[in-house]
Amino acid sequence: MTTLLVATTGGHLTQLFDVAGRLPEDNGGGRVWCTHANAQSRSLLAGEDVEWIPYIGVKDLPGVLRTTPVAHRLLKQRGVHRAVSTGSGIALAFLPYLAARGVRTHYIESAARVEGPSVSGRVLNGVPGVRLYTQYRRLAAGRWRYGGSVFDGFRPAPAPAPAAGLRRAVVTLGTAEEFPFRRLLEAAVPLLDGVDTLWQTGGTPTEGLPIEPQPWLPAAELAGALAAADVVITHAGVGSALTALRSGRCPVLVPRETARGEAGDDHQEQLARELAERGLAVHRRADELTVEDLLEAASRRVERVAHPPTFELVP
Repeated sequence: MTTLLVATTGGHLTQLFDVAGRLPEDNGGGRVWCTHANAQSRSLLAGEDVEWIPYIGVKDLPGVLRTTPVAHRLLKQRGVHRAVSTGSGIALAFLPYLAARGVRTHYIESAARVEGPSVSGRVLNGVPGVRLYTQYRRLAAGRWRYGGSVFDGFRPAPAPAPAAGLRRAVVTLGTAEEFPFRRLLEAAVPLLDGVDTLWQTGGTPTEGLPIEPQPWLPAAELAGALAAADVVITHAGVGSALTALRSGRCPVLVPRETARGEAGDDHQEQLARELAERGLAVHRRADELTVEDLLEAASRRVERVAHPPTFELVP
């Protein structure tokens, strides 16, 4: 018997990787991942059993329909009896089909959704048999239950500011290709003059900027750079935030803005506020960013909780 773990690359996959280690035991069954292939997923899932599928974009109904036969094949070939997904659109290709065939299906809404479910979550709310989870207790209502949060495993901790000022920094824009975020790069460049900086730029164009961009990095390489940095500046994507927290850093979160065409909605603003309130991040807009913000973040650290609670799934 097999547990199927389904997520889009980026923050959704980062969250599911965290949740997978906290799922209730399931009679010693094996597991198979289903996601898209890129530098992040190949390095993060090295050594895992993975079914690679073509990318499913935002509101990509043809991609969902094209991928559903994969769910049928895996059900027959791998004996799938439990499926867990953190979204986004890829969840629609698997969970409704599997739920209709008696598989125990679980959809965990992204921690980025601080004020309510995503489009995928709203669609699945109308699908019988899919168990639905929010990562915020205040949003548990109706079919939505609280099973835990990916942020349960972290707590803020003080740290001395770098004695010699900022020496090393990481600026990371995540893996999303649909929404460039050049404004953050332009804001960070003058603030990091003379600082040894790794620029992970994703799909954002960098022409004319005095930086050496690295669009994609293996997960282990990025984590190592984050751990060695005095400060981390990142878009307010949940995957990038989690990666920074795992490395012990209190990131400066700069949300993409819908009004500027940088995101499909303002969930990054909501997440940045949430993590700042928990003491796990510094929240600033791109046009507000200052050196003092960077020094404030550099004077904080984040600790891992030794034994985060099991993510509770409904039987």
